[in-house]
Amino acid sequence: MADSSPGPTSHTYFSQRLRLHYVDWGNPAKRPLLLVHGGRDHCRNWDWTAAALRDDWHVIAPDLRGHGDSQWSTDGSYTMAGYIYDLAQLVHQQRLAPVTIIAHSLGGNVALRYAGIYPDSVARLVAIEGLGPSAERLAERKARPIEARVDEWVREQRTLAGRLPRRYPSIEDAFRRMQEENPHLSAEQARHLTVHGANQNEDGTYSWKFDNYVRAFPPYDMSRRDIETLWGRIGCPTLLLYGKESRAGDPAADGRAAHFRHARVVGVERAGHWLHHDRLDDFLSIVRGFLGR
Repeated sequence: MADSSPGPTSHTYFSQRLRLHYVDWGNPAKRPLLLVHGGRDHCRNWDWTAAALRDDWHVIAPDLRGHGDSQWSTDGSYTMAGYIYDLAQLVHQQRLAPVTIIAHSLGGNVALRYAGIYPDSVARLVAIEGLGPSAERLAERKARPIEARVDEWVREQRTLAGRLPRRYPSIEDAFRRMQEENPHLSAEQARHLTVHGANQNEDGTYSWKFDNYVRAFPPYDMSRRDIETLWGRIGCPTLLLYGKESRAGDPAADGRAAHFRHARVVGVERAGHWLHHDRLDDFLSIVRGFLGR
């Protein structure tokens, strides 16, 4: 990053006995803004957004449990309820409510449900592809009997138990893998995300920071009806963003946005799932316009 201002400071908080990490970009007298990352990501993937907004907001970016520099779950279990509790604890312990939230993917899913459970605690909400699978995909999954879904999860857990974190011979190898994962990234972006998203092992190799168990999709979750009920309880202005080159789909066209009371949907051209990286300037322009209303 070219910004010469000081970077964020690291802090920890506790939730269900886990030591969880977040970074604070300063300016505590300003309104609080939480930036919540997606699955297998980390809090420093928000650095460009945080640097752009830090003068007007008190920006805090947490690492979800099992991600970044937060502790891994001791039993390898990562549930939506656990993620929601962690977010609720951070807001509660740091007295952030009413807080504005920008969240991506898994983080968006967590933030949307949190905002439905505690509508008075969220002032504004931006969710980047955070609505989860489409109704069609969820229906396909629900059509499978519960014993088949749990059996699949058990077998996946066994596989993950024997799966060692992938080791890259050098940081350059990890950097190239990051570029393969998202070809929209510039070399500078990919290198920054790699440096903050990988640890060096004792033998000199590098591995990603996230726990492999976060890959597992739980065999059961809230019902679709319950999730839609929570969406309908969100009382704050809500911005639903999606990349037009992503597989997530347009929530206005497929009906998901209809469950929100105050939702605006915006699709971003030439952007995929990580649209806040792919089209940073466009993303910031859209977000500033929304937050400034």
